[in-house]
Amino acid sequence: MSVNQPVTANSWQRFCRGRKLDFWTVVIGIAFVTLALFLVFPFSSTVLRSFMTESGKLSFEHYIDFFRLPYYYRTLFNSLSVCVTATILASLVGLPLAYITARFNVWGKKLINLLIIMSLLSPPFIGAYSWILLLGRSGLITKWVQTFGIELPSIYGWLGIVLVFTLKFTPFVYLYVSGALGSIDRSLEEAAANLGMPSWKRLLTITFPLILPTILSAALMVFMSSLADFGTPMLIGEGFKVLPVLVYEEYMSEIGGNAAVASTLSVLIILCATAVLLLQKWVVGRKNYTMSALRPPEVKALSAGPRLLLTACCFAFSLVAVLPQIVVVVTSFLKTNGPIFVPGFSLESYTTIMYKLSRNIANTYAYATIAIIIMVLGGLLLAYVIVRRKSKATNLLDILIMFPYVVPGAVLGITLLVAFNKPPLLLSGTWMIMVVAYVIRKLPYTIRSSAAILYQIDPSIEEASINLGVSPMKTFFKTTARLMAPGVFSGAILSWVTTINELSSSVMLYTGRTATISVAIYTEVVRNSFGTAAALASILTFTTIISLLIFYRFSGGKEISL
Repeated sequence: MSVNQPVTANSWQRFCRGRKLDFWTVVIGIAFVTLALFLVFPFSSTVLRSFMTESGKLSFEHYIDFFRLPYYYRTLFNSLSVCVTATILASLVGLPLAYITARFNVWGKKLINLLIIMSLLSPPFIGAYSWILLLGRSGLITKWVQTFGIELPSIYGWLGIVLVFTLKFTPFVYLYVSGALGSIDRSLEEAAANLGMPSWKRLLTITFPLILPTILSAALMVFMSSLADFGTPMLIGEGFKVLPVLVYEEYMSEIGGNAAVASTLSVLIILCATAVLLLQKWVVGRKNYTMSALRPPEVKALSAGPRLLLTACCFAFSLVAVLPQIVVVVTSFLKTNGPIFVPGFSLESYTTIMYKLSRNIANTYAYATIAIIIMVLGGLLLAYVIVRRKSKATNLLDILIMFPYVVPGAVLGITLLVAFNKPPLLLSGTWMIMVVAYVIRKLPYTIRSSAAILYQIDPSIEEASINLGVSPMKTFFKTTARLMAPGVFSGAILSWVTTINELSSSVMLYTGRTATISVAIYTEVVRNSFGTAAALASILTFTTIISLLIFYRFSGGKEISL
């Protein structure tokens, strides 16, 4: 082509074909550039900042201080103690609960599942706040048992954090294990039964070992979620500090100065989370757990007595897990006199938040809507290239996308602030940095649910469309994307609910103009404005319920995928 020859559409297409620059290559390229800018660059900046002294020199000073000063290294032990204990307790409760509902004909399974999902998708630190209302120094239960001369242990500190984490994250174990128990081939258990093995031994030596990867995945989710939680220990820790709280306090005390200590703590949190993730993968990788589920296990019919007992146990946990949300909703309608609740019911708290905090409510839904649109489109495209265009590049892309799974929200907020607090890309203090944080944190949900359903779609459907002359891009949007819609919808609902409830990253990134409902709940609780905090939390609870009902309505009763 001569220098003066105009570039026509055909010549551009030939240019692209010669270099294999098709639509999906462009998608992969844009994905890498975006992740490099908003994920790799921020975390690299944070790691570099952790090695910088106040004078700008490279040094291990902050890491040495962390392992030298008890104030810092005890926080690491505090975090590990609550996370490990909560993980063990959640597993001990969630495993039998999942087994009972999966293998026996208990009553009300759908309602039990709905209550457990509701407890998992509750607004931020609502559990801690509710248990303070119930078991705090002036709590309803505390005062009631005191009339009998009984003194309950304090809800504040290590015990309270572990209690809230256990109740909050047991649903992870329940939902993961329930699905896995339904995919076991019952012939394995039947063979052991025919050899005379008692049922409890079959459970411990065959059933649970077969689903060990799922159990470990659930335990990993509990550990990661406990490690990342900021609101609960901040609210009821009372001097018992964990790493996310320390990160927040260190960064807030260094605004306008050196954030190297907060960066150092952030790096250490990521290293701890990554080490646990690698340990889980190593344990799972030592054995082969593949099996064919040609004969799924049957649900065992129980007689009236045992059936009633097991149903009562399941509902007892479900109601205790969802009790914090019930307490908050009821509290939101109580009359208040400053920070004190007085007898009677009123809509005063709702009137107050509509007058004073309407911007927070509008921000929450606006940011979540923008984020979910990006996540749905990104989930469709990225799931496709990861599943259908397998290569070293897409494998690396998959790893980068899933990396935020091991990153607490407060740490993500620190990394974004460190990276984008000066020109040429000044995002700190804007609504855009909030949306970026939400997309990075929640995109994996949409990616995973989209990829799961894509594996079930026969590639020959796309090939037939392309053979008829339809371009790969049009084939994707007209055929494949429509078939992927149910999976995308599942992940999008989960992303939407968790986004409107997001606190840990929001509390690091917000300003007065960009604050969300979660941030407002936190600040109202800190100010002892419990009525308005309950009203705000109730709005999130009602939104979550409506979102779940919409999902069940359009998915035909399908369970939400984690």
